[in-house]
Amino acid sequence: MDFVKDMRAKARSMQKRLVLPEGTEPRTVKAARILADESLAASVVLLGKESEIEAIAEQQGVHLEGIAIINPHIDKELDAYAHEYFELRKHKGMTEEQAKIDITDPLRWGSMMVRMGAADVSVAGAENTTGDVLRSGLAIIGTVPGLKTASSCFVMQTADPAWGKEGNLIFSDCAVIPDPTAEQLADIAESAAQSCREFLGVEPVVALMSFSTKGSAKHDDVTKVQTAVEILKGRKPNFVFDGELQADAALVPSVTDKKAPGSPVKGRVNTLIFPDLGAGNIGYKLVQRLGKAEAFGPFLQGFAKPISDLSRGASVDDIVTTAAVTLSRAK
Repeated sequence: MDFVKDMRAKARSMQKRLVLPEGTEPRTVKAARILADESLAASVVLLGKESEIEAIAEQQGVHLEGIAIINPHIDKELDAYAHEYFELRKHKGMTEEQAKIDITDPLRWGSMMVRMGAADVSVAGAENTTGDVLRSGLAIIGTVPGLKTASSCFVMQTADPAWGKEGNLIFSDCAVIPDPTAEQLADIAESAAQSCREFLGVEPVVALMSFSTKGSAKHDDVTKVQTAVEILKGRKPNFVFDGELQADAALVPSVTDKKAPGSPVKGRVNTLIFPDLGAGNIGYKLVQRLGKAEAFGPFLQGFAKPISDLSRGASVDDIVTTAAVTLSRAK
């Protein structure tokens, strides 16, 4: 399985609509050209003033044929989007006048295009923080019905096909929530299971991980994971899961048999849920560096419609890949 190749092929076949809010960011303009030339989206929209985007494109040697430009300040949808934003935020004290000002922010406009069906996917973060991207997405798009938590996952592509799906696994959450509650961990597990289906094309087998296996240690951090497992059991999700499990008990069948006999995961885990951001971030980087694995992401999950965040150090190819992955998730 070649994750990037597979996601680009899927995006190309699905032909969904993409909006890139950071339309005056040079790497984003270059990425838009590649996305259009490779037919990875049915349409590509850059947000910003036309003259500014054209100037950046000229500086970068990029022609804009086949790429749409929308200036939120003068677009025909301004009143409609402002009213929708007012309705969403009036319980927070938002006025219609302020809504008309705030919605012209490119991140909010991009999210509103997705909400209103004018685009299928929004990708940003090359010049905005993760917090900014998350806030606009949560305020306008919201989370999947039944979940309250937006989180993230990495696709880890290892050289050993024995792990996960042909060497590919989902690691979550490694980038968003520093210290999730038990309920948030349960939400993360559900979102990561869906990411496993979308990215790896297999049914998820999920392990909620800890430094304890089935009560072998006592600690508040262990109790949190145990509680998350009980919450999941109450929800009756349509995937196999177990916890709390140490990493070896999750991944190695002989250790599973010894430490967690009868566990439904039976060493077949393809989706790993970390108890906190420290464990997740350290874990994926250790596998990436010491295990010489490819780490793709982080990809946002748990939103009602797909959006993605970029690293502010993202390369042009990173932006193209993230956009293709996000386009592949659109319904």
